[in-house]
Amino acid sequence: MKLHTLRGWRLAAAGACVIALGAGVAAQKLQINGAGATFPYPIYSKWFSEYNKLHPNIEINYQSIGSGGGIRQLTNQTVFFGATDGPMTPAQLAAAPGRVLHFPTVLGAVVPIYNIPGVTGELKFSGVVLADVFLGKITRWNDAAIMKINPGVNLPSTPIAVARRSDGSGTTYIFVDYLSKVSAEFKTRVGVNTAVNWPVGLGGAGNEGVAGLVKQTPGAIGYVELIYALQNNISYGSVQNAAGEFVKATTAAVTKAAAEAVKAMPADFRVSITNAPGAGVYPISSFTWLLFYENPSNKAMAKTMVEFMQWALGDGQKFAEELGYAAVPAPVVQLELAALKKIKL
Repeated sequence: MKLHTLRGWRLAAAGACVIALGAGVAAQKLQINGAGATFPYPIYSKWFSEYNKLHPNIEINYQSIGSGGGIRQLTNQTVFFGATDGPMTPAQLAAAPGRVLHFPTVLGAVVPIYNIPGVTGELKFSGVVLADVFLGKITRWNDAAIMKINPGVNLPSTPIAVARRSDGSGTTYIFVDYLSKVSAEFKTRVGVNTAVNWPVGLGGAGNEGVAGLVKQTPGAIGYVELIYALQNNISYGSVQNAAGEFVKATTAAVTKAAAEAVKAMPADFRVSITNAPGAGVYPISSFTWLLFYENPSNKAMAKTMVEFMQWALGDGQKFAEELGYAAVPAPVVQLELAALKKIKL
């Protein structure tokens, strides 16, 4: 064999190895971890799956552990991003090792779910009745206050079994934020937070846990994000809004709840829209937020998540309604796209 031929083969082989190595590096997956709210888990799961189809080398993993857990893990920097249904408090923001930015992703509804054997019709609830049930003041389904707003419904004397969250929860935050606006006693005794001291009830972990408790417990009442009621085929009631109407949760009714907030959206997007004014408004509605550090240490992940957010606020919104969420109003989307530029890449 001639020396120059052998040398040529070796050079070709070496070149092939370099090309193969380069292709392998290019094909490496970028894995980004996040954690938090169970409220938006169905749509986040859908989004991350769809985005992976568009970008096979990007894998976004999300742990549905509750808003409190998401804020805690973001603060401890054990995940790259967090998720919450209740905006971080000033104390929580101060405890974080860097400035945290809130980005609304979709809107959703928290609904009162119930399991009353023999009752299949849709019940009506006022805010005060719900507050008194979760305060332990109304203890049976045929209580006069419930019967008064549900004429013609044959309600049994079955004891009410209250199911609520056991973990730090944005769904809880939304629910108690609403109840505290309609009941001074509830605000004083329970207050508003992602985790509260409930006077009564059995706790379940996540929206899944509360849905499971209600489904298996005759006489139970609980609160979950709308999609969990729909997926589990659990009865849920309409709720009286600030205009005095009993409104069932729909994407249109949730969108109406955001109408006033859109007019005066704060720069940090930390806004409450429960018990919003106006006709046709579903009163237990809320934005849900993804949380990012303004100056993250991993710039590659930051750039990827900014690009993901641009997609989620655009093409990703088309998946909202089919999963029981309302899309972010266009004026808010424009504000968010501008705010994404604050993230230092």
